[in-house]
Amino acid sequence: MAATVTAAPCASGRWFGFGFNRFGQTVPGVAADRVLEPRHLAASGSGPRPGHSPDIQPAPAPACKVCPAWSHSAGLRGDGSIYFWGFVADGPWHQIYINNRDQQRCRDILTSEKYLLTLWQDRVECWDVPSLCLTGDTMGSVIWTKLLQEEEENPNTAFPLIPGGYITTTPPFYKPLSPRLQARRLALGGEHALLLTFDWTLYSWGSGRHGQLGHGSVEDEAEPRVVEALHGLAMAEVAAGTWHSICTNASGDVYVWGWNESGQLGLPTKLPKKLQSEEEHQQTGSSGEGTPALKDAGDGIMGNVNVFISIQAFPALLDFPGELEMCKVSCGSRHTAAVTRCGKLYTWGWGNYGQLGHGQTHSSDVPRLVEYFTENRLSVMDVVCGPWNTFVFAQGGI
Repeated sequence: MAATVTAAPCASGRWFGFGFNRFGQTVPGVAADRVLEPRHLAASGSGPRPGHSPDIQPAPAPACKVCPAWSHSAGLRGDGSIYFWGFVADGPWHQIYINNRDQQRCRDILTSEKYLLTLWQDRVECWDVPSLCLTGDTMGSVIWTKLLQEEEENPNTAFPLIPGGYITTTPPFYKPLSPRLQARRLALGGEHALLLTFDWTLYSWGSGRHGQLGHGSVEDEAEPRVVEALHGLAMAEVAAGTWHSICTNASGDVYVWGWNESGQLGLPTKLPKKLQSEEEHQQTGSSGEGTPALKDAGDGIMGNVNVFISIQAFPALLDFPGELEMCKVSCGSRHTAAVTRCGKLYTWGWGNYGQLGHGQTHSSDVPRLVEYFTENRLSVMDVVCGPWNTFVFAQGGI
């Protein structure tokens, strides 16, 4: 799954990871298939593989950005160097660090299982990840390049947007966009895309078979189409999962739509009875944060616990207790995360590998506070969901 992720500031703080870790792709220092609670990311100390060039070294902890695929993750440091951890170099539990090439600074990255797209000042390159990790030869691993004119650079847009279009992790790698859209931010899901413009309008296109486009149907859209249910609202952040979508407006309200099989929308779903009874018992929670109320974008509070939603084809407004306002959102394959403006993290959806960070493997169809960060006086600044794992950038601490 390809996804747009927001780089955390290169400032004092720490990255944490939790969730699926079978190949060491989440927390390389923890030898476990599942990491159930947030753990600080730190290099395991493994050395370079024999035959690798000298610029392949053990990886330090990430500084600016984490970009996860399914079996490995990629990190971008403030100096532009890149490294991988997980199933790389033809095996699990490996780490590879690639120094800045020719003293140039890589500005952003987008990764998938097979390809890593890198943004430079004058170009975008696609690297073949298996070849790169086996040989350490960045030049020999470049399979595609698109040159950028210096005057085309727009500092107000976020990768994978580039002048004239956007980058994907599947060939042909570049797709054009109409300049009339005035694109500002783009999120790539498993089979769909969400785009925010400079006038705060949200567009969607691609596969709609799980309602992930938000147009009230399960029809596909070949071209960007305005999400009419949200038209006129100032949308600020957006994220796309495999088959679900989430966005926030300028006031911090959260809207969700698409597939809800595992409760990834935070709407009622048919979770196992045992889990349902546990969640009813925990509705107020040990933190006292409470359980969010559910609202449809136009129909008010749903409130009927007997209503189960598998596909939500229109955006639904999700209210949080205490009128919390969200500033960051991210989607995994079947789980979702959001950060409040006061630095708290909420997660919901599929939790089989601990990707919700609550210390267990239960799924949840209501957003729940990840108490680890509040208990340790950590303020969450950013969250990035991988397919089955989650990464968090936080500051402070006891």
